Amino acid sequence: MRIAQVCPYSLTLPGGVQGQVMGLARVLRGLGHEVRVLGPCDGPPPEAWVTPLGVSIPTAANGSVAPIAPDPSAALRTIRALRDEGFDVLHLHEPLVPGPTLTTLIVAEAPRIGTFHRAGASLAYSRLKPAVRWAARRLDLRCAVSEDAAATAQAALGGTYELVFNGIEVERFSKAEPWPTEGPTICFVGRHEPRKGLAVLLEAMALLPADVHLWIGSDGPQTAELRARTAGDRRIAWLGRIDDDEKASRLRGADVFCAPSLGGESFGVVLLEAMAAGVAVVASDLTGYRAVARPGVDALLVAPGDAVALADALRRVLEDRDLAGTLVASGEERAEGFAMERLAERYLELYGRLLAG
Repeated sequence: MRIAQVCPYSLTLPGGVQGQVMGLARVLRGLGHEVRVLGPCDGPPPEAWVTPLGVSIPTAANGSVAPIAPDPSAALRTIRALRDEGFDVLHLHEPLVPGPTLTTLIVAEAPRIGTFHRAGASLAYSRLKPAVRWAARRLDLRCAVSEDAAATAQAALGGTYELVFNGIEVERFSKAEPWPTEGPTICFVGRHEPRKGLAVLLEAMALLPADVHLWIGSDGPQTAELRARTAGDRRIAWLGRIDDDEKASRLRGADVFCAPSLGGESFGVVLLEAMAAGVAVVASDLTGYRAVARPGVDALLVAPGDAVALADALRRVLEDRDLAGTLVASGEERAEGFAMERLAERYLELYGRLLAG
């Protein structure tokens, strides 16, 4: 089967949707299918089977910044790639984002399946409702990665949605070499912007013992401000952007992974990655995170924005090794249930349904 995975976001920049697209493509290719990923690239394509469609333009969206390519040149490259490749199935991730996915949705005639990842209100959806509803009707099948994502899409676009949870490449994390530590260590990986809650984690750090270390991966608009606020605290290591291999190694080496997000999370992929790496998880009590982490079983979940409660949960996990071990064992089993191989099998079933008419 010739399958196109079309991504609206730059494939050379870290992101949840990009990770899903690339991971799903790797597994499908391993199963013998001809898969190409089409999307913007701000540098050399990450794999030989990626077709770059131009550079991205940072665009504000959902309390974050999305690296999309809505320009005419990217649209023309998309049309050319679709014409030249002759795909059997077109899989569009976030199909209504301006750029390659929306272009594919409008111009292509092969069977089209769309996966909706985002959760939360969308200004574009509300202001352009007639137009986006018309475009969405060109999809032959609609999927959503969580109940929140399905509710967001259904409210704006109508229609029905297959619930298809995200997946993770379990072995990339479970078999990574642990990164060396100098004492009890917390790991955070996420864009440095308000909705990710890094400022709350830094407040919590001030309440934790002096021997507790914190690794902070990635960067963002708050990096300079937050680094200045914690200047002189040698317990905190600002890592900048790290690649997937280092992320897996850091997760394997840490004692706790912390996801203190304030909202806007449709699905907790990063929690599953931490569970697969064998690290205990402390996170905000969000609907999207509850989709993967059962409170008190797979992770400790606390009220978003509550630095004191976050510090208490982190201290419990760091000091109570029995609790940490229980969370890790349950988390590893939970992560296996979301293996990318299972996701690929589910999508192959849906692709087959489309091709069968």
